[in-house]
Amino acid sequence: MKTKTAPQMAVQIGRLKLKNPVMTASGTFGYGEEYADYVDLNKLGAIVVKGLSAKPRTGNPPPRIMETTGGMLNSIGLQNIGVDAFIKEKMPYLRKYDVAVIANIYGESYAEYQQVARKLNSVKGLHALEVNVSCPNVKKGGLSFGTDPKIAALVTRKVKEETDLPVIIKLTPNVTDIAAVAEAVERAGADAVSLINTLTGLSVDLKNRAPHLKNITGGLSGPAIKPVALRMVWQVVKRVSIPVIGIGGIMTAGDALEFLVLGAKAVQVGTANFVNPHATTDILEGMCSYLKNNHINDINKFIGTFNEGGSSCSG
Repeated sequence: MKTKTAPQMAVQIGRLKLKNPVMTASGTFGYGEEYADYVDLNKLGAIVVKGLSAKPRTGNPPPRIMETTGGMLNSIGLQNIGVDAFIKEKMPYLRKYDVAVIANIYGESYAEYQQVARKLNSVKGLHALEVNVSCPNVKKGGLSFGTDPKIAALVTRKVKEETDLPVIIKLTPNVTDIAAVAEAVERAGADAVSLINTLTGLSVDLKNRAPHLKNITGGLSGPAIKPVALRMVWQVVKRVSIPVIGIGGIMTAGDALEFLVLGAKAVQVGTANFVNPHATTDILEGMCSYLKNNHINDINKFIGTFNEGGSSCSG
């Protein structure tokens, strides 16, 4: 028997309250407006916009997207319009909607992270910053900011110095111990962490004995990475006290619920948006149906109920 009333879906990500746990993943939903003909933006928990840098970037040369088994590789190269154009051209549109807006930011130096955070701090209608630490640190030979706990922590502190907004650190999976990085950014003042970003991969054009992508390597996303993402979310949830946002291969409501049962407070839907532009709201509706069918009146009563002892069923 289903419950008659709609379940409560609101979740708390530190100081940030979302009407539901379904967010968009940066780089897969444009600046929000691109999907407005397909999705009622008011229904989403949050829109995380395409990553923003201090100045506009053209990104990498094509080809820069490649479909793979169970997912896709991309080497877009963080193409974006720049923080100033975003504030002037995109935020007025986003302010029309009753949805949390989160700006994903990145830099190739500490100063660039700080500059972008500073400019966004007082923007009306912006609710939080998500910091991409998977970017190359040009002063450290291109090593990603997110692969060293100390450097990731320093980025966190530098950004926190420039903003009063909640700061979410988006973690790279291309590390030995992602939980150690999560702990480091928590100590540095992060309000939440989101994970995982894409896994580094390569696709070979056997006919030409060459890479399919001009950049040679790219970021792997989609269903193929979900088991890795679930494992990493599980590890991080056990090691930090700040909220965790789960990302990686979420295509269905069931996928999203797997992250939540592990203890993630919210999820981000990414590659699914390219396959099905209605994916976010389809997933939200499916989650609500699951809760109703299982007599759960509040999503928070479901979050973190993972049974590590395994199923008691047999056969």
